[in-house]
Amino acid sequence: MTLPPPPFGSAGERQLQQHFGTADRADRFYDRQVRSHLTPEMREFIGRQTMVFLASADSRGECDASLRAGPPGFVHVIDARTLAYPEFGGNGVMASAGNMIENPHLGMLFVDFTHHHVGLHVNGVAHLYHDADLRGIHPGLPTGVAPGRGPEMWVHLTVEEAYIHCSKHIPHLEPAPRPAGRDANRPRDADYFTEGNRLR
Repeated sequence: MTLPPPPFGSAGERQLQQHFGTADRADRFYDRQVRSHLTPEMREFIGRQTMVFLASADSRGECDASLRAGPPGFVHVIDARTLAYPEFGGNGVMASAGNMIENPHLGMLFVDFTHHHVGLHVNGVAHLYHDADLRGIHPGLPTGVAPGRGPEMWVHLTVEEAYIHCSKHIPHLEPAPRPAGRDANRPRDADYFTEGNRLR
């Protein structure tokens, strides 16, 4: 008889756990910390966060990491298994959203660097919606997330797993006010890594 696959952890994870003798420890982690939904504490934590790191890949497995930021609550928790966040116009490349069209699996990492020093991983399946279409399904979506700008689309995530990231090595950062104007000596973003401005 073939046993069903375990609810959490990839085949690669399981292979390395066997190789390094960590399977029992990993099983305790999966059992105690990994959930197939957002707990009330996780939902409250997401509602306080002002940024999230995204991990996506296209159909060939080519990966991309990105950052999204906004006021607290810009990532909107719809319910224990669903969240959504707005996509605004940027450089026009749409790398993350483009990956989601080819491969809807999305990883999100929320990190609190200033108070509780914990992170929250949320992994699931993403779908893209026009603003009006998603509001027709979920009318409670926030408005005015970016004053003067409307979202080009929304990313709607069906949660498959969520777990807390160990706080042991999360650095403490002190929030600082954003500079009022662009420094005249600071290169434009597009020129930051060009010859003459390259980090050394």
